[in-house]
Amino acid sequence: MKKIYPVTRRDFIRLSGTVALGATVLPLGVSFSDKAPAPMMRNFGRLKNKVTTLGLGGQASIQWTPEGVDPVSIITKAFDLGINYFDTSNVYGPSQTHYHKAFEKLDLIPGKPNYNKELRESITLTSKTLMRWGKPGWEETENVRNKSQGEGIQTAAEDVRRTMSQIFGDGNGNYPEGSYVDIMLIHSLETVEEVDVLYKGIETSIKEDENFGALVVLRDFRDGTNLTGTNPKKEKLIKHIGFSGHKNPVAMIDIMQRDKYGLLDALLVSINSNDHLYFNMKNNVIPLAKAKGIGVIGMKVFGAGTMYNEVGAFSRTPDQIYRKVGSPSLPSDKLIEYVLTTKGVDTLIIGIGQIDEDPLKCQLTQNYYASQVKPESMSIEERKEVEAKTAQISGGRTNFFQLDKIDMTPPRAVNKEVVDGKAKITWQTAYAAASPISHYEIVANDKVLGTVKHKPQVLKDEPFVFETTEMDLDAITVHTVDEAGSRA
Repeated sequence: MKKIYPVTRRDFIRLSGTVALGATVLPLGVSFSDKAPAPMMRNFGRLKNKVTTLGLGGQASIQWTPEGVDPVSIITKAFDLGINYFDTSNVYGPSQTHYHKAFEKLDLIPGKPNYNKELRESITLTSKTLMRWGKPGWEETENVRNKSQGEGIQTAAEDVRRTMSQIFGDGNGNYPEGSYVDIMLIHSLETVEEVDVLYKGIETSIKEDENFGALVVLRDFRDGTNLTGTNPKKEKLIKHIGFSGHKNPVAMIDIMQRDKYGLLDALLVSINSNDHLYFNMKNNVIPLAKAKGIGVIGMKVFGAGTMYNEVGAFSRTPDQIYRKVGSPSLPSDKLIEYVLTTKGVDTLIIGIGQIDEDPLKCQLTQNYYASQVKPESMSIEERKEVEAKTAQISGGRTNFFQLDKIDMTPPRAVNKEVVDGKAKITWQTAYAAASPISHYEIVANDKVLGTVKHKPQVLKDEPFVFETTEMDLDAITVHTVDEAGSRA
């Protein structure tokens, strides 16, 4: 990979501010040569490869391409900078085909004479499927979406092959041997009903006269098996399975807690400095992912562009793509640093609207330098300053894609029974508000019988447990206590 723009992060961010304020010429004595600092890398869950702290998102101008913008050049420029995490999807319009054109230039098409296997193995390529069912003939189910932009696509297996064909093949269903993506994500998980469908054939047996979910299909394409009948060639087209979500922590926690099969290795999750104003991911979803060894990718760093655009929705046309670098009132580097210093986040993806030969006007180069931060480089005070500033944007309604803020909940599904002469109390995890949960108090007749430290509940069938000699079960209650001292 070609390396460019060798300036320290601190100096680059300082210079970037002059551009945001209107300066268009580099200060005297500043120059950029042909070598950039090596990108910062982090571990990524159980995956072998480390990932750069910035990944390239597959939307923005790669999906909705404005006139005069070359999406292929955005992808190749990311490679030039040393970025090694790349994102796309089966519902991002021409995004996957733009990757194909870039991969042709980069010699990343297997079977071609100059195929660069070493470069291919050095990157993490991710696509997604919004298909929930595993085979055709599914019935419409309330709160369960099935969507692909491929003609006639009805199953997750067809989406997997579509990805191979669009990125590595002819775009018409054919693809060369050796094609694969490193991660295939269940795209945009929103409801528990979707989770129920996804686990059909995993939690239940596969029956010829019944349908099954996408997870068991993706497992076939990961393991090179054909338990579902959807992978007759027993191809290995996927190395890892994961999911993405930006709306509902309840569903996202549910899919992880039900995974006792070693299925999920990656999570793409919305996280930014306004997350605390909603049913937040920071204290609910991300800690559980890390406890399960799942790699975490942050997204919606700029609130799907809403921190700079007035459009309170996902971009649907090229003219809605934000093509500037931050703004004078809200520099983008602090928003990136905030996410990368959120505990549990390994990397983040950002869609690019505009690149430029001038690195100070180039979104991709700006984001690259801003992302060269260590996990604890931003202080608590600095994080609060960023939160206070972005909370004022659009009345704090930048994250239209998240559920509204909730109060901390009491423990869920509390069960009380007598076992071997003792009262055994079990419960499912509570949901946190803006402050992390600290512990649970077990109380009877206004007396605290004991406490249980909160930690992410890794499996649904392994609830929190407390035993006591207090036998008046009706008098026993369990309370959630957060780090701010609030109780529920």
